[in-house]
Amino acid sequence: MTTNTNGKKVALVTGASRGIGAAIAERLGRDGHTVIINYAGSATAAEAVAAKIEAAGGRALTVQADVADADAVKTMFDRVEAAFGGVDILVNNAGIMTLGTIADMADDAFGKLMDVNLRGTFNTLREAAQRLREGGRVINFSSSIVGLYPPTYGVYAATKAAVEALTVVMAREMRGRSITVNAIAPGPTATELFLNGKPQEVVDRLAKQAPLERLGQPEDIAAAVAFLAGPDGAWINGQVLRANGGII
Repeated sequence: MTTNTNGKKVALVTGASRGIGAAIAERLGRDGHTVIINYAGSATAAEAVAAKIEAAGGRALTVQADVADADAVKTMFDRVEAAFGGVDILVNNAGIMTLGTIADMADDAFGKLMDVNLRGTFNTLREAAQRLREGGRVINFSSSIVGLYPPTYGVYAATKAAVEALTVVMAREMRGRSITVNAIAPGPTATELFLNGKPQEVVDRLAKQAPLERLGQPEDIAAAVAFLAGPDGAWINGQVLRANGGII
């Protein structure tokens, strides 16, 4: 994989100011990558993640951009290229979750899910398809809700199923550049996004669904990303890795 002038790979992680994204950024920093921490609104949280990476001896840069805004995504890639010469690894972690039955889903909620989860992923993939350095890695985020398909998750599941389709197609379109494109589909994971609004009894029940009988932790998902981003993941391409403790 092509590297920057400091001998490190450059990894851009979207939605990296908290939760799974922050855990991914910190893990990739420990693995020796220069980490670009993308965030939409919380500069303070993003800077805290960068500070943790740098305190551990890594290198990090924070970049604000709404991934649903194509021009902002282009500008973000421009900034990374100006600072480090290019991007080697793209982790499409940014996402939102709004639940509701298909009958009751409001237009604005539908639009926001599509804008962030699908359009946002598409925007970064389009830039990566043109700019990612040879030997690069793309790691998208789906969800194990694709396959489980419980009530009220219809629109959210639709956005993630679309991400899986983009993953497989892009893997084939990158032929000749030694770029792998995969997706990770976490199951229930102990993050603010997952836990918000759920009674404790619901959390406990969901934790017991997987044969391993616990919720995933952000570090579990970060480890799967590190595998796909690292040398041991070089032969995995066009796949969806269901990191969910066996729930499906």
